[in-house]
Amino acid sequence: MNRGLLTVATLLTSASIAATATARPMTPEDVAKLESVGTMAVSPDGTRVAFTTSSLPDVTQGEENGGLTQELKVATGPDTYRAFLPEDVSPRGVAFSPDGRMVSFAWSKEKEKRAVWGVPVDGGTYKKLAEVDGANVQSHRWAPDGRTIYMLAAAAEDKQRTKQKEAGFNSKVYEEEFKPNRLFAAVVGESVDEDPREITLPGFVTAFDVAADGRMGIVDTAPTPLVDDSYTKKRVNIIDLASGDVRVVVETPGKIDDVEISPDGSQLSLIAGVDMNDPAATTLHLVDTATGSFRALNAGAAEAAVDAEWLANGQLAAIVHVGAQSVLRLYNSDGSLGQEIDPGELILTRVEAAGGKLAVAANSPAHPNELFVWNNGQFDRWTSHNPWLSDITFGAQRAYTYTARDGQQVEGVLIEPVGGAPRGGAPTIMNVHGGPEAHESNGWVTAYSKPGQMAAGKGYAVFLPNYRGSTGYGTAFSKAHQNDYAGKEFNDIVDAKRALVADGITDGDRTGITGGSYGGYASAWGATALSEEYAASVMFVGISNQVSKFGTGDIPYEMYNVHSLKWPWDDWQGMMEVSPVFHVDKANTPILIMHGEDDTRVDPGQSLELYRSLKIRKPDLPVRMVFYPGEGHGNRKAGSRYDYSLRMMEWFDTYLMTGDRDAEMPGPRPTLADGAKGASASDAEDDSED
Repeated sequence: MNRGLLTVATLLTSASIAATATARPMTPEDVAKLESVGTMAVSPDGTRVAFTTSSLPDVTQGEENGGLTQELKVATGPDTYRAFLPEDVSPRGVAFSPDGRMVSFAWSKEKEKRAVWGVPVDGGTYKKLAEVDGANVQSHRWAPDGRTIYMLAAAAEDKQRTKQKEAGFNSKVYEEEFKPNRLFAAVVGESVDEDPREITLPGFVTAFDVAADGRMGIVDTAPTPLVDDSYTKKRVNIIDLASGDVRVVVETPGKIDDVEISPDGSQLSLIAGVDMNDPAATTLHLVDTATGSFRALNAGAAEAAVDAEWLANGQLAAIVHVGAQSVLRLYNSDGSLGQEIDPGELILTRVEAAGGKLAVAANSPAHPNELFVWNNGQFDRWTSHNPWLSDITFGAQRAYTYTARDGQQVEGVLIEPVGGAPRGGAPTIMNVHGGPEAHESNGWVTAYSKPGQMAAGKGYAVFLPNYRGSTGYGTAFSKAHQNDYAGKEFNDIVDAKRALVADGITDGDRTGITGGSYGGYASAWGATALSEEYAASVMFVGISNQVSKFGTGDIPYEMYNVHSLKWPWDDWQGMMEVSPVFHVDKANTPILIMHGEDDTRVDPGQSLELYRSLKIRKPDLPVRMVFYPGEGHGNRKAGSRYDYSLRMMEWFDTYLMTGDRDAEMPGPRPTLADGAKGASASDAEDDSED
């Protein structure tokens, strides 16, 4: 490994910590205004890197509530970058034209459908390059000669159906009214091509790419747009771009993720599952485009591939997460390992390359994703967003490994309270990730629903366990939770508590738990079946009943294939016994339950079932149910996210910090920052009417 990078990353973190020796703790208001690097593209000559930054309106300062917005910037060197578009233009899917003179992006202007636009890199206004009449463009790619733009667009409008809806006939037929995406090729010229050529595609296409020869393309297809099919039946098709004819289907047996075409078109890199029961696409494969045959490069290794990019010299750059850390690997075209680069404390998340330049998005314990560029044996940091983070005092953060009760080594990320844990241990929040086919890296782990440094600044320790079922440790580890709901996986979290208490970090009587989705399931389980272990719980979009979850969610086959390995009717009683509602009689943990009203992954009824059972069977137990109108499986809008952070921390302050399970519940409305009160007043009134 290249250990020289460790010094660079350590210096970055050390400098940040030194600068904050007399600073202040992080607050929910800080989290609400975080900005991070999103998508990236490197110019063909390697002189520029275009990227987007993602942020939300700062409702804490009275900005109008809304969702995520993107800003396009172009960098030419360290701390040398500028915005290229007006603030009201929120681009997506940035790319350079083949001649490098323009950055293209998808954008919806006012009431128009989303189209492809471009802005010159040497100055000038942005203009529309291509569109599909009456449909939003989902993504786009340039033909290598720069004369054509390929666009994946939504289905055409059904005008008869539109008229019916306007007349009041707006019923929906569940899981039947499918609208497949379409692929178009538009000529790039002085004016917008009014009649782009449609390319017939198989199935429901969600992603595509164009080979360097301009004749071959790849498309990701599934039989339907159902989420379950995207997990269990998606395949990569190699097509002829002129006719849309399928040359080869890559018959992978499980989930698929990132797919890239080699410069000579002879191979694909493909991150995919090794079989139908593999919980996640984490294994890197090479695919022969002539035959569709594929072979794994890291099958069985205790790691997870997360992104890949071909280099002009035929090598493949791959970001691989090894436990809570990351590495960059350069594979030769024959699949042999050429070089492995250790970025130290940086957690690499995405890679892009062109013109001899290799760029990555990376975060660390001290900052969210920023742009870094590989340069003579080290990663140079090119961007520095959120400069105010230098004002924050961070709790010490590190990877932490412990031994579970059956001898299994389990790792996670530990944040100690600012100033360290006091004698007798600190109140500790177990922050459990969802999936469970996901993992926590030892990088930036603070967000609206992740207490992280917000909690550390108030005197809490926070532990993010990579319990059994997590990725990053190999397929065998990610399968270890299967057919064992709430067994080893959630026992691992209790065993983490035991280890942290033994090390003097955690106060065993003041340990709480929180998480979303599967982490919400863990939080509900911790508040019921394992109530004696947890003094407070905050459950988000979580599961409370494994039987009713099957009938109300959108991924029944995925749950069967990679989690339960059985249907509810195979063992009705067993499925109930691994459901938190079955253990309500044991509940003595104050629990705050929060859920998006429009969640299709985990129906809001899952939260309502637990709430109603607790209210009736445990009338003296502090329990609160909060719904977020218009939100799904996670909050998108700034107001909902800020509200969540405030409620979460207020709940833990009331019950976990004090250790008093009988404390009076906080008021129904959280205390907002002064600047946000006026902007939120109408929302509060609407909520009270509900």
